[in-house]
Amino acid sequence: MKGKTKTSAIILAFLAAVFYAINTPFSKILLENVPPTFLAAFLYLGAGVGVGMMYLFHIKKEDKSERLTKQDLPYTVGMILLDIVAPIFLMIGIKMGTASNASLLGNFEIVATTLIALLIFKEKVSGKLWIAIGFITLSSIVLSFEGIGSFQFSIGSLFVILATCCWGLENNCTRKISEKSTYQIVLLKGIFSGGGAFVIAVLLGEKIPEMKYIVMIMLLGYVSYGLSIFLYIRAQRNLGAAKTSAYYAVAPFVGSFLAFAVNGEKLAVEYFVGLALMFIGTVFVVYDTMIKNHLHGHMHTIVHTHNGVTHTHLITHTHEHYHFGNEEFHHHEHEDFINSHEHKLAHENGV
Repeated sequence: MKGKTKTSAIILAFLAAVFYAINTPFSKILLENVPPTFLAAFLYLGAGVGVGMMYLFHIKKEDKSERLTKQDLPYTVGMILLDIVAPIFLMIGIKMGTASNASLLGNFEIVATTLIALLIFKEKVSGKLWIAIGFITLSSIVLSFEGIGSFQFSIGSLFVILATCCWGLENNCTRKISEKSTYQIVLLKGIFSGGGAFVIAVLLGEKIPEMKYIVMIMLLGYVSYGLSIFLYIRAQRNLGAAKTSAYYAVAPFVGSFLAFAVNGEKLAVEYFVGLALMFIGTVFVVYDTMIKNHLHGHMHTIVHTHNGVTHTHLITHTHEHYHFGNEEFHHHEHEDFINSHEHKLAHENGV
């Protein structure tokens, strides 16, 4: 991947995380007047309608080869079904817990995405990314307990983690079709996932919210789901499912601050411990993405004649290259291996 392309993908991933972070604190406020399943439904419908309107201005420019086909159907259906269940779990988790905790626990999605990418989709996971996952998992464990001394597992936290696991599988399904039309993918996600959640809300007997709340939810859904998913898919094309998901580690920093500023939630000791662990994990993810080292080996055969005797030298050069962003640093190591048989023969002939 070229440096500029990689940097652009990282920026898109960060922006996707920031847009998504807006969701949790404002959903916490809306949950005071809107049932959780209807909230999840209208968030996705807002995403679908908003990006669908964007698509109207782009569809004529789109090549037909970019559009989804029958071969993409299994991943498309899986993506939609998981997107129906995941936000419902998240809204229940936010309602039962705190917005700040839900924001930070949302990063467990990184762990789920990476494990699924490795075990099911055979995506390569580096050692640095595993270290990052370790810190993020530890942070999620710290934030999943209510109070340092109680060790009582939070039911709200469990629902948030269930949501992240669903999204982890969904991220990998989306990755398989990320080269196709981003507009079409987000449109299908929004309309069908939102529609499915709407049907579930009706079956559960939830009360349909007032129109003013529906408008606010759909606007929030367009930004925090629609634009976020759009940018996320574009980033996935170049970074892969595991690494793009890892950049979502920025989301809880923004989400938790907004929970403090918007919801007036107090930031407990566990929050700062979890935040520190999340930050360390983020550093490893950035380091893994931006710095790469490659070993290149070259073998040269040098043949020359001296006093009637032919000498053959086999010389191997090992070059180690370090790349950071768009810059490239080179480190060279040279190892010379001389064909011992020819060299010995030369000495025996008095050379």
